[in-house]
Amino acid sequence: MAGHSKWANIKHRKAAQDAKRGKIFTKLIREITVAARMGGGDADANPRLRSVLDKALGANMTKDTIERAVTRGTGEGDGAAIEEVLYEGYGTNGVAVLVECATDNRNRTVAEVRHAFTKAGGNLGTDGSVAYLFNKQGSIVFSDVDEEAIMDVALEAGAEDIETEEGMTEVITSFEDYFSVLQALKDAGFTPEMDEIVQRASLEIELDAEASEKTMNMIDALEELDDVQSVFTNAAFTESA
Repeated sequence: MAGHSKWANIKHRKAAQDAKRGKIFTKLIREITVAARMGGGDADANPRLRSVLDKALGANMTKDTIERAVTRGTGEGDGAAIEEVLYEGYGTNGVAVLVECATDNRNRTVAEVRHAFTKAGGNLGTDGSVAYLFNKQGSIVFSDVDEEAIMDVALEAGAEDIETEEGMTEVITSFEDYFSVLQALKDAGFTPEMDEIVQRASLEIELDAEASEKTMNMIDALEELDDVQSVFTNAAFTESA
């Protein structure tokens, strides 16, 4: 039995996050640096920085390492500046792909991203080729929680929607309200299984099992790259049972 499910996409993102624990420090340091560069080094006044610092501390990153990343982001530390870059492309069956990167060397990053696309049978696109298909939103996922209790807190804090299926509850927010909703849920005692800013497709392409596997393999290959922070597609994966 097989079915197309947004939960297959969420599960794959969660599995990918778990699988890249060995590189988590590299990616977190880059994320801290970018957050500090864009919003300043004061976590109390920079919700994005505060959120990633929580993740870094949860991953047992030392305070010294965190402080060096923050100072690098604010321009006080050594090293080349790290910037955010968005790449767009196509995968199997014309699936649209967005690749969010944090890099100190654009030439290196684009070469690595292009190689990963090509190896998977896809191709790197031009700026604007697929980005219009996606909307930036917040996604906060919980497992086996009281949906009504989550809903009360989330909606009061400004969440846009809440969806539950297969024991998972996803709180969906606007990009602007993501950090405040996340903090409200944490303050209420709820611990997310996964929380992130996502690029949610406005229209999905349904893939069969073979195309789903190829697309997932391409996403995995991209996420293995040190400079890649997140990968999003408009694929609706087939989940086989």
